[in-house]
Amino acid sequence: MQKALHFIPIITTLFSAYFFSILWKHWRSKPDSYHIMWWMIGVFFYGLGTITESVNTLAGYSDFNFRAWYIFGALLGGAPLAQGTVYLLMKRKTAHILTAILVSVIGITSILVILSPLHPEFMDGMRMSGKLLDWKFIRFITPFINIYGVIFLAGGAVYSAIKYAKNPEYKSRFLGNLAIALGSILPAIGGSFTKFGYVEVLYVTELLGLICIYTGYKIIRNDIYHLNKAN
Repeated sequence: MQKALHFIPIITTLFSAYFFSILWKHWRSKPDSYHIMWWMIGVFFYGLGTITESVNTLAGYSDFNFRAWYIFGALLGGAPLAQGTVYLLMKRKTAHILTAILVSVIGITSILVILSPLHPEFMDGMRMSGKLLDWKFIRFITPFINIYGVIFLAGGAVYSAIKYAKNPEYKSRFLGNLAIALGSILPAIGGSFTKFGYVEVLYVTELLGLICIYTGYKIIRNDIYHLNKAN
């Protein structure tokens, strides 16, 4: 059973590709919508992160794939999605400033991941974890990036849900935002288990989280479509 869970990232990768294609079409119809662009980028990196997990499952460990996994998964797994919410809820100038800070921090941390010596002997079967990094301080930077992602993605969704809860006409948007909030929290919960060696929990929550975010997105978009059609 535990070994079978290691194949879940393959399913997540395929679902990410499907979700990305939908967001791509949406963004192409509204190229000035920064929030859609960042959600699309977020799902793209989400998929890249799970691809590296799939490669590790099918082909085994490599230093290159581990570094890619840490950058795309640990650093870029949720922050770009959160940046979409930043552009949706905040003034564009403020969002640009936060984007510059976020990109700088992730860029510098990614360079550190690339340069850090690795300890493959710390691998536990097929499980990859930050324990392989020799420069342990990198693991203290990563939580701040993930917290940023949770605050803006989950927090923004909760804020929107509360706002829409006041109006019965927006029940669908209320439910959609709750689904997005749940979806953004699940991978963070799974990520906390990796510190104790339970990487399989992360694999499951990554898939469930993305499904929740997709469900919330579809609910909200369908509600907007029907509202515009009625008017």
